[in-house]
Amino acid sequence: MNHKNPANASRKIVPLVFITILVDMLGIGVLIPIIPQLFTNPASPHYIASSAQYGSGYFLVGLLMALYSAGMFLAAPLFGELSDRYGRKKMLSYALGGGALSYALFALGIALQNIPLMLFSRIAGGLSAGNIGIAQAIIADITPPAQRAARFGLIGAAFGLGFILGPALGGILSNPQGLGIFGAATPFYFSALLASINVLWVIFVLPETNHNLKKASEKLSLLRSFSNISRALRPSTRRALFGVNFLFQAGFTFYTSFLGVLLVQRFGVGEVDIGTYFSYVGIFIVVTQGLITRPVTARFSEKQILRLSLPAVALAIVAIAFAPTMETLYFIAPFFAVATGLSMANLTSAVSRRAGEGVQGEVLGINSSVNALAQAFPPLLAGVVASFTAPVVPLFVAATFILLAAYGYRYVIHEHETVLR
Repeated sequence: MNHKNPANASRKIVPLVFITILVDMLGIGVLIPIIPQLFTNPASPHYIASSAQYGSGYFLVGLLMALYSAGMFLAAPLFGELSDRYGRKKMLSYALGGGALSYALFALGIALQNIPLMLFSRIAGGLSAGNIGIAQAIIADITPPAQRAARFGLIGAAFGLGFILGPALGGILSNPQGLGIFGAATPFYFSALLASINVLWVIFVLPETNHNLKKASEKLSLLRSFSNISRALRPSTRRALFGVNFLFQAGFTFYTSFLGVLLVQRFGVGEVDIGTYFSYVGIFIVVTQGLITRPVTARFSEKQILRLSLPAVALAIVAIAFAPTMETLYFIAPFFAVATGLSMANLTSAVSRRAGEGVQGEVLGINSSVNALAQAFPPLLAGVVASFTAPVVPLFVAATFILLAAYGYRYVIHEHETVLR
């Protein structure tokens, strides 16, 4: 990094970080429309017949998603510590390289109909998912505190754009009548190629931004995520709020992990239609984050917003569960997206506002581990529930978790602490 001209260095680094997060989200997003076709839709040309030997395809859908989240829960904090010790550039290139390999293995697993290979690839992908944490550290390295919020907003924009483009791209690239040259494996070969190019870009273009490396003799915490969960459970003014975040994230993950399956089961839609719907929802979430959240939070307090937005998310999910047509789903989507966007932004803000200035990173790190754990178990549990009941039931479970979060926020948190204005 050029210390004499930090502005010039930032102009080179910030676009690279933006594209890194975008590529990461594209790789995650392409999975959404394809997984239900692979294991739950025998009428699809992508259906993997050998999945029948594993029992219900619903269980496999949940297992694949849960393995990735579990790997991310274990590895993401560790990547952050390793980047403090060995540098951002080196660890980011390792994370991206692991991601590229996991996409390639998943594509090969689809081509060979090798389910154990696909499961292994999802574990490898989760264990490589340190990109966002390292990207945030890079931004913090090169940006004065007063400008960090705006640049962290760019990471949020890349995250949202990837969620919009990823599902649509997954549907288009897997369509055998379109660009799906290698069938359902095509989007994953494409993701592997993008991640590989990104690795080369990091190696040859990104300068090292961490110039205060920790000593290698300092103890490395291999179980940082578990210690973070233990700290979240300790008595404090934030414990109830960590619980609310956990319930909300778990409920939202129940919803996202099985909505695509429900669309296939109820409406018989293909991968393009699923991708289009998720991209449509993503657009409204991004609009909420970029255009709605700021004026709403300027006019109303955190308490006023969350007391309405959390129940609204739950009610929207129930409405989605009962939707009789795809047109109804498209009508509900903007209301769901706005309520979700406001809830996510204000829950994160609530945690930050209840942390002292000297422990912001520590508290937000604990909250990230809580959220990662909340994303790890719902897909697997949803797969089991759907196997014994119906694909719509995980959505009712999702709504229940989010209603519990709303109750926790309304009647637990604000009865035991001073409301922050």
